[in-house]
Amino acid sequence: MPYQSDVEAADALKQTYQRIRAEIARVIVGQDDVVKSVLISIFSNGHCLLVGVPGLAKTLLIQTIAQVLDLSYNRIQFTPDLMPSDITGTEILGEDRTFKFIPGPVFANIVLADEINRTPPKTQAALLEAMQEKAVTAAGVTRKLSPPFFVLATQNPIEQEGTYPLPEAQLDRFMFNVTLGYPTLQEELQVVKATTGTTRPQLEKIIGADEIIEFQQLVRNIPVTDYVLEYAVKLAAKTRPQGELATPQVKRLLSWGAGPRASQFLVLGAKCHAVISGKYSPDIEDVQAVAKPILRHRIVRSYHAEAEGLTADDIIQQLF
Repeated sequence: MPYQSDVEAADALKQTYQRIRAEIARVIVGQDDVVKSVLISIFSNGHCLLVGVPGLAKTLLIQTIAQVLDLSYNRIQFTPDLMPSDITGTEILGEDRTFKFIPGPVFANIVLADEINRTPPKTQAALLEAMQEKAVTAAGVTRKLSPPFFVLATQNPIEQEGTYPLPEAQLDRFMFNVTLGYPTLQEELQVVKATTGTTRPQLEKIIGADEIIEFQQLVRNIPVTDYVLEYAVKLAAKTRPQGELATPQVKRLLSWGAGPRASQFLVLGAKCHAVISGKYSPDIEDVQAVAKPILRHRIVRSYHAEAEGLTADDIIQQLF
């Protein structure tokens, strides 16, 4: 629906976000930061990679979000024998002796790329154009994907046999790299109680495609001060060991840093985080709130950092 002003639209986005969170909480116990990150990536028109061990409800979380959002949804189970045409679609010879294009599962608003690192690079690359250009080229014809379009991918960090690590170029397409941890004892008790009975909640659809696109435009319209903008850009620049802002510690702990896309996502993510927190312009705390999931997959640790047991998050925390 059209809003009278950006302030009114910002208030509506905050209320819609809270309704979505409440509806998701009927199925997903805990994981508050994970849910927030996925929703921020959706309202910022970005893609999200969820990394966690099996059994942490990564797939269930994405399926639940797809149910709450009134959008088309497809799941792709990535396997070593998956072909690019299995994702994008293929042409078949019809009864009238003409070729007809059969769209693949990527033609949906939300695409769940389950265990994305289980398929060879050639097939992983089939998602690159879709994620970046929001279009698919098959049989020499480029076909636009219907907006909004999100790839929500999952990855298992511990079982690496028979996997194909995502190349840096593809990792950089994901706005967020969200790590899932084990639930607390109380949360696990709630999970077991809710999932070992016969009842399944019927989820309400909160928001549709047109309103999501409107909110995505709103996020871009949110004003940001030069001070916060400069902070976000400098934060990304500080991760580059070859750059002029790199400290001796960064040069020792990092082999490679984040590119300009990280700066863009830091600002967009901070804008969205500010709005859902009830503010009309982001501050430095909003940039820091989204920095770890945005930067952790864009920096490469040196052997010094690995030897000292420092994670990417530890190094990012030092940059604050």
